[in-house]
Amino acid sequence: MPIDYKPHKYQGLIISAIQSIKRIAVWAGMGLGKSVSTATALEDLSLAEEVYPVLVIAPLRVARTTWPQEYRKWNHLKHRSVVTICGSAKERQAALRAKADIYTVNFEQLEWLVEQLGDKWPFRTVVVDEATKLKGFRLRQGTRRAKALARVAHTKIKRIILLTGTPSPNGLQDLWGQMWFVDKGERLGRTYDAFKQRWFRASHTGFGVEATENAQEQIQKALGDVCITIDAADWFDLKEPIVNVIKVDLPPAARVLYKDMEKKMFMELEGSEVEALNAAAKTQKCLQIASGAAYVDGGPAWKKIHDEKLQALEEILEEAAGMPVLVAYHFKSDLERLLARFPQGKHLDKKPETIDAWNRGEIPIMFAHPASAGHGLNLQDGGNILVFFSLNWSLEEHQQIIERNGPVRQLQAGHNRPVFHHFIMAADTVDELVLERLQSKREVQDILLQAMKERGFNPIEENAA
Repeated sequence: MPIDYKPHKYQGLIISAIQSIKRIAVWAGMGLGKSVSTATALEDLSLAEEVYPVLVIAPLRVARTTWPQEYRKWNHLKHRSVVTICGSAKERQAALRAKADIYTVNFEQLEWLVEQLGDKWPFRTVVVDEATKLKGFRLRQGTRRAKALARVAHTKIKRIILLTGTPSPNGLQDLWGQMWFVDKGERLGRTYDAFKQRWFRASHTGFGVEATENAQEQIQKALGDVCITIDAADWFDLKEPIVNVIKVDLPPAARVLYKDMEKKMFMELEGSEVEALNAAAKTQKCLQIASGAAYVDGGPAWKKIHDEKLQALEEILEEAAGMPVLVAYHFKSDLERLLARFPQGKHLDKKPETIDAWNRGEIPIMFAHPASAGHGLNLQDGGNILVFFSLNWSLEEHQQIIERNGPVRQLQAGHNRPVFHHFIMAADTVDELVLERLQSKREVQDILLQAMKERGFNPIEENAA
């Protein structure tokens, strides 16, 4: 059910900035509401000027899931239609023929889209979500996707909004390519070479370049009128974590499998007094499917079902821009898949040398099972980002891993920084019920029985079917 949007003060600043500046970069971390703030600003603007149709360019999962969800989530946006230009060539062609207010496309299809539309480019407003993907743009060289967008950026697009939480993950040199789409090089230099000559010099190591002493201050000043930066520490009580729920959609085949397993779970629960622990056990297969892999016939082997959560985690890591990330998992299949997808990560094995390396910032991704992250384990020096790849029903284990690098420990260790908790959830699955249990502390059985009632499960009808 859509809900009313009550923007935080900093989101009000984002909305005002977008409304007053036609070409702008918004730098704010994940979970701070960049998407809904941008959508709200455009909705307000539509009362005074022609805004739609809007094109949103984003990573695949964000284009396919996050932006459509935002428009379904909020009452003031739900009347807007959203079409996703993803998938096969046939699907993309059909999407372009559909009439909508907002079109979303992934970066990989950007070159195709520009060529397909040609002189009939219809989008007056373009939002680039995760704008660092444009950092490789150069006038003569650079990435093909960025060059495709450059063909229409200053001729056919009237309003452009760049969104990212990490504008310069590899240093200030990442800024020129992105900001060219805002001002065509007016502030940082008409060419990348001019930008480098002004603010960079040969590194003392003899490899590459390094920024000059006053480069950061001067660049910030140059961009001040077309950028808005939101630092979470300026707006939030550091004693409370910033919670970000990231929902992924199960692919159709996985959804069919999940529905079948959910039906079996409900049928076993219906009409009997079930102990809480036993009720939780009945949900394990559903949780496995939601995470992306399920064990076969109760044996040690598991089968991959989907990679939606892995893709979502990849985007979180990209936005973290090198900051260490602690990832909580539940199943052994989760750990095996995580280590295979992110070989730079390491499993939390409780060895002193591993914990020390994490706290020195030498491990970019640490995978930890909540049961192994108990009392006395100090992980707060290593980072302030905790991602829940998968969940379990244990409130005690959940609270324990939260405490490992939680807000209080951060402050006690002298780190004046907010803590981020990202929950990667499969939409319309037991994932949501488990999160409700952890947040409300309600009994497992009560939550499951309520879910059965809300979903209209009737064992007589199901058996007849």
